[in-house]
Amino acid sequence: MSTKLTLRLNDKVIKQAKEMARSKGVSLSRIVEDYFRSLAVRKEKEAPESPVLSEISGVLSTGIGTRKLRAGYRKHLQEKYR
Repeated sequence: MSTKLTLRLNDKVIKQAKEMARSKGVSLSRIVEDYFRSLAVRKEKEAPESPVLSEISGVLSTGIGTRKLRAGYRKHLQEKYR
C-alpha cells in the first residue's frame, strides 16, 4: 500500500533531486523510499553518509585512506547532530 507524504524542502534542492532522479531513470519517490528503508534496516546507529562524500571519496587524493576519511566524516556528523 502506498501513502502520500508531503515534504517541505528548499526549491533548489527539489530541482536538483528531480534532475538527479531523472538522470538515473528512477522516480524521486523511489529514491526517498529507498533512503527511508535503508535507515529503518540499519543495524548500527551511525550518522548517514553524505551522498556527496560517497561520490567524491574516490576522487580525492589526500593520502588518507577512504575508510579513514569516511570514519572521520561520520564522527563529525555524529558530534554535530547530537
